[in-house]
Amino acid sequence: MGVRGADLRAPLKTRRPKDRHLVSKVPPIILNNGVEMPQLGFGVWQVPDDEAEKAVATALEAGYRSIDTAAIYGNEEGTGRAIAASGVPREDLFVTTKLWNADQGHDATLRAFDASLAKLGLDHVDLYLIHWPLPSKGLYVETYKALEKIYADGRARAIGVSNFLPEHLDRLTDETNVIPAVNQIELHPQLQQRVARERHGELGIATEAWSPLGSGKGLLEVPAIIAIAQKHGRTPAQVVLRWHVQTGNVVIPKSVTPSRIKENIDVFSFELDAEDLGAISALNEDRRLGPDPATFDVA
Repeated sequence: MGVRGADLRAPLKTRRPKDRHLVSKVPPIILNNGVEMPQLGFGVWQVPDDEAEKAVATALEAGYRSIDTAAIYGNEEGTGRAIAASGVPREDLFVTTKLWNADQGHDATLRAFDASLAKLGLDHVDLYLIHWPLPSKGLYVETYKALEKIYADGRARAIGVSNFLPEHLDRLTDETNVIPAVNQIELHPQLQQRVARERHGELGIATEAWSPLGSGKGLLEVPAIIAIAQKHGRTPAQVVLRWHVQTGNVVIPKSVTPSRIKENIDVFSFELDAEDLGAISALNEDRRLGPDPATFDVA
């Protein structure tokens, strides 16, 4: 078990971004292999391909530099077109995509990765993830070994997983050579994933939150969130995103509305106090909005 040049128990580090062309407003974290990843990015789940192109373009103009897509989203081509047209230097971007379940297995993974690169119009991605563990299929270790080859070949600057439970991570780290840089999991104030985040910290894995705003299922109408928003003169969404940032999560809010895209990145000029953080901590219900990774097996 190991990873190139990483201190697995060292805390994740953050620092202010360098002065660059179209500088991002978002500070990076340092992944366990030394690669920088913006702590806040832009997700395009459930965004049709043609809308993704416009939404990603708006996000890049607003200062986002991390874009999160996936093969199953069906919008890698639109995402790639927006990146190509943006004028932002490739080295300033952090592009994530994910392997879909039907393509698990060593050789199938390599073919699927080639297809994703072609759709994105890129020669490498910054992060490649296994989308779900599918424990009933028993292929995620073999699949991850294909990701290790992709990483060794320099076609992904970092590799990781999504929706892996601690027991899946433990098997993976026992049977492979590169500690995942990231585990992207459902995470929001009503599902705070404390056990998972603790295990990630022990392994040196960054925690990335999907559905960070609760997928429109009432989180932003919770009285405690509204009260904190009023206290700071912010929106409920900004409060929740700020909670993620201060908790140490990487976060990828999604929107196709330009005003909300701009609003969601504007969370680095205020800070929640201990009372705010305590009130949000009390909202945890361990309630999933998405599938349970222990049983989800849709391919």
